[in-house]
Amino acid sequence: MSTAPLTRVAGGALLAAAVVLTALNLRPAVTSVAPLLGEMRTDLGVSATWAGVLTTLPTLCFAAAGLTAPRLAARLGLGRTISIALAVITVGLLGRIIDGPHVVTAATLVACAGIALANVLIPVVIKQSFPARIGLMTGIYTAALQSGGALGSALTPGLEGPLGGWRGALAAWAVVSLIALIAWLPTSRRHGPHWAANTTPISGRRSLLRNRLAWTVTLFFGCQSMMAYIVMGWLPQVFIDNGVGKTQAGLLVGLTSLIGVPIALVVAPLAARSRGQSGWIVGLGVVGLIGTVGLTVAPAAQPVLWSVLIGIGMGVFALALAVIALRARDAEDTAQLSGMAQGFGYLIAGVGPFLFGLLHDVTHGWTVPWTMFLAVYVLQILLGAQAGRARYV
Repeated sequence: MSTAPLTRVAGGALLAAAVVLTALNLRPAVTSVAPLLGEMRTDLGVSATWAGVLTTLPTLCFAAAGLTAPRLAARLGLGRTISIALAVITVGLLGRIIDGPHVVTAATLVACAGIALANVLIPVVIKQSFPARIGLMTGIYTAALQSGGALGSALTPGLEGPLGGWRGALAAWAVVSLIALIAWLPTSRRHGPHWAANTTPISGRRSLLRNRLAWTVTLFFGCQSMMAYIVMGWLPQVFIDNGVGKTQAGLLVGLTSLIGVPIALVVAPLAARSRGQSGWIVGLGVVGLIGTVGLTVAPAAQPVLWSVLIGIGMGVFALALAVIALRARDAEDTAQLSGMAQGFGYLIAGVGPFLFGLLHDVTHGWTVPWTMFLAVYVLQILLGAQAGRARYV
């Protein structure tokens, strides 16, 4: 009896485990900072401006490094590039141990560069290695990614005491990235030099920058990312200013993230098996839109309900990732589309929290910022309806 089928199943399981471990490392470098920002500022003697730069770096870095990922993977190979990304994340996280605000900033930049590469390339792995299970694997990947983000913010404060302060607590996440790197290395051979060898050089391929559908997917991804960063950055303060306790406000924002996990595991696979994903995208968007209207009109009336509805709406992130793979015919187009959508998309996302805060400062209230948010939400639904149609870039 041939052992080839068993070998393929075992190889697929190992690769799936490596994808999950990698996904767990794509948010803690960012979310672990927020709970310790006060201690970091006091210890390093830095201003709120420095803190603002530190929290803005991830989106800018995701954009810049994300745009280079397809070229790097075509040159070095997909598996090797992801291995390098995990190694870079590990080095960046360890670098936070070193003293000085400039070093902490640089180390964060390094870690986020590694995250950006993996962000773009893991959807390519899913497209190439799990073509019949894109929805399921995208859902698992997204759930692991969101779980990693939640763990980063929830566990890091508790690590301060045992590990001697905020430096040790932040650097502890390097252990997780190192484990992911060790798990990824054996499977990376499946995405070795042959991937680059079979890839038409970027200069010889048609550019998706002139493709209307590619821009639709990019703008859809950018709009949902912008709203997600606004919710993560500003929703606690909105609740607090409307009489909700600080602890409860933090838990409510955590709830919006956790709701995305079951949506990623259940809705994304169902949507991917459908001929088109437009109905699912619009449905989730409408639910989130209702929650946003409620939050704008009466934020303290039903904060749990608004958080649940907004969390359901934010679950469209899993579909945004799935659409990247589903709108491309092959792994090479997936790499291009993923780099374009995440590169330009995170540039768009970076503007959102700043503009939201600026509108709040100018108007001294939350109505105008949430009105802007609602306008972007309507645009996201319209773009998502187009991006979800069954066609290819």
